[in-house]
Amino acid sequence: MAAYESLNYMDFDSLLSEEELMVRDTVRNFATEEIIPKLQQANRDEKFPMELVPRFAELGLFGSTIKGYDCPGLGDVSYGLLMQELERADSGIRSFCSVQGALVMYPIFAYGSEEQRQKYLPKLAKGEMIGCFGLTEPDAGSNPGGMLTTAEKVKDGYKLNGNKMWITNGCVSDLAVVWAKLDGEVRGFIVEKGTPGFSTSLMKGKFSLRVSTTSELHLQDCVVPEDSILPNGKGLKAPLGCLTQARYGIAWGVLGAANACYHEALNYSKERIIFTKPLAGYQLAQAKLVKMVQEITKGQLLVLQLGRLKERGEMQHWQVSLAKMNNCRMALDVARDARDMLGGNGIIDEYPVIRHMMNLETVNTYEGTEDIHRLVVGYQATGIEAIR
Repeated sequence: MAAYESLNYMDFDSLLSEEELMVRDTVRNFATEEIIPKLQQANRDEKFPMELVPRFAELGLFGSTIKGYDCPGLGDVSYGLLMQELERADSGIRSFCSVQGALVMYPIFAYGSEEQRQKYLPKLAKGEMIGCFGLTEPDAGSNPGGMLTTAEKVKDGYKLNGNKMWITNGCVSDLAVVWAKLDGEVRGFIVEKGTPGFSTSLMKGKFSLRVSTTSELHLQDCVVPEDSILPNGKGLKAPLGCLTQARYGIAWGVLGAANACYHEALNYSKERIIFTKPLAGYQLAQAKLVKMVQEITKGQLLVLQLGRLKERGEMQHWQVSLAKMNNCRMALDVARDARDMLGGNGIIDEYPVIRHMMNLETVNTYEGTEDIHRLVVGYQATGIEAIR
């Protein structure tokens, strides 16, 4: 099997700085040597390899773009590239780091007090604490404003009641950033593990993202202190701002999964003899591979421009919607074609393609379904809202 290299058909690498290439290659080597060998068994066992957490922290994979608070302060393109390399291993691995950084550390950094930043961010950056993001509910997914979780001001702080569902890292977290309605307005609260009335339960039986710990959060008369509220994040724009950060990472990340599937299909088709020659020598097989090259290359250029816009402070949420929608669908299509090219071998976990394909079914859905992002782009294009 040839050594892994991401697709570079339009000399994508020449558009990256030395630092960006170094970040990418460092995380690529880490994924190859330390993550990927664990994934077959982890996926079978439906268990996240927690022993990797200290290495994630050591490599600066938590809160990578935050400056200060023991965070590395990387550029946005460097962050995208490391998300790509993590998802080349597994979407659940990328999700773990993405949630920690974009959905836990980012809201504390952006909406929290300086005391909250000093208290939590260094520990989260070092992997001494793990966090989760509590927004989605059993009856509020694409419409987060329909959440039923409430916060009530009480003598000792705030009393939270409600349930959150599909929460990455929930059962392994030391804290949760929970969103609830306080007097009808959405607010964020930091809820630490062990707080009376706060519990988690593990969601089992997934056929997708099996390496990721997916949980439910239960809040029953859970009283958090006065200083647990995020003072600077008010209204639904606050959690949606966090999701914009996470979706940016996803748009990059799925390129890694697509590249992994393309790489597997290309090498398999060169080695698999059908009748008198390799599978890669047939027109139908080449057509599939060319489609992968075409779509991955377009996806690379799309997120690179998005990253440059983000670095200039010019990125808009509807641009992130376009990239997330396009690249998730693209990666899922690449994985399906790769699975087809591997034939019967495409459904066994000796090869990573079926694991990526199943994972991407989820990634195409979470943090905004393909159709919801399509409507976001449609609103921006036409000026007419069609979501409601």
